[in-house]
Amino acid sequence: MAATEHARALERARAAETARARSLLEEFVAQAEAHGPVAVPLRVRSYDGRVTYRTPLRGWYLRQNRSVAVDTSGEFYVLTAPSSLLGLLRGVTPEPSDPPLVLGKGARDGESIDLADALALVLASQPGTAG
Repeated sequence: MAATEHARALERARAAETARARSLLEEFVAQAEAHGPVAVPLRVRSYDGRVTYRTPLRGWYLRQNRSVAVDTSGEFYVLTAPSSLLGLLRGVTPEPSDPPLVLGKGARDGESIDLADALALVLASQPGTAG
């Protein structure tokens, strides 16, 4: 019984975090579309980092390494994929993910950033560029 209730509490907390993060992304998209920076074509990088693939998505990168982004509809994406010859030829279509409130949570010191801070950095970038 206690384990079940604990699992339910964790799921409620995760759902609340996702809802808050989605709200932040929606606010960001509205601001970016109104004031810049402009959305750019998003690309997916191979796991080994050697190759990038086209996607049908436009949006804003949220990290300098371009590993995560938000598209113009407010969906959050992790932009990595396995190496693929077909991906080089046709491009790839990444699946949206539940957005976290902290990008890189659990990473080494200095590699994580609050989602709100990452969004603010992109909005502060020059119009016409991606952060």
